[in-house]
Amino acid sequence: MIRFRLLHILLLLMTLAAFSPLPTAIAAPPDKPVIYFGVIPRYNPLVMYKRYQPIMDYLTSETPYRFELKISKDYPEAVRFLQQGITQISSLGDVTFAEASLTYQAIPILKPLNSNGTPYYRSAIIVRTNSPIKSIREIKGRTMAFGSPHSTSGNLIPRYLLWDNGVSIQSLKSYANLQHHDAVAKAILKGQFDAGAVKDVVAEKYKSHGLRILAWSAPLPSVPLVVRKETPPEVVQAITTALLKLDRNNPAHKAMMKNWDDEFCYGFAPARQEDYTRIFKMIHDIPHGCGIGCHK
Repeated sequence: MIRFRLLHILLLLMTLAAFSPLPTAIAAPPDKPVIYFGVIPRYNPLVMYKRYQPIMDYLTSETPYRFELKISKDYPEAVRFLQQGITQISSLGDVTFAEASLTYQAIPILKPLNSNGTPYYRSAIIVRTNSPIKSIREIKGRTMAFGSPHSTSGNLIPRYLLWDNGVSIQSLKSYANLQHHDAVAKAILKGQFDAGAVKDVVAEKYKSHGLRILAWSAPLPSVPLVVRKETPPEVVQAITTALLKLDRNNPAHKAMMKNWDDEFCYGFAPARQEDYTRIFKMIHDIPHGCGIGCHK
């Protein structure tokens, strides 16, 4: 009897389902428009993704857009990506920003803060801890490793430091431009060069591995986040709003940013074209520093 009733109920339900309209499916929300975020190759690609992908995730969660990282193989490609519209925003060096600005009027919107809460960084000349070199002048006649020819802290500024201390490029025994700041630091540690030039966060990172900071540059304006002239204002507004509200003194923000790139983990400040006037002048200041055309 019980089996008969269960079978009867089952048949009734199947009949009702056959004549009832199917429920309307709930449409999935459309995917967010994609914004490609370019970054110059400051480190090897694996390290780049590790340090910058969390920033993409944050921007995606805080804006109406989905941010995807676009790493270039070299500094000029990062500029071309922005110029061609492959990327809509990019983290460039000061020199590459100058090139992008002069070429197609790229616009700086934000600059990262350092651990002191100010929008500056420095270039460092490094040697091994046990190196006999005690001053920049003693680099004359020795070997030197620079960063990319398009790097501010790895090439332009250290060339100025050498020049200001009476050391011309021609007076070096030899020199080379390496692709990444990390590559410069590792080459010094391996004894492949007597001295090298890197940005401050890399110099500090490798101090415990056997490097010594021989000299610091004067403070430089932080490397800017740059957008295309044609980037929609609402995109720029969304990015600036999301990043400017970060507060390094806020425990939740500090915890979130601890795995971000060392240059981005302290928050941001607004950037203006005028902040980089000195860098523009240095690029064209022949024969000092990069005046031989190494930034081309």
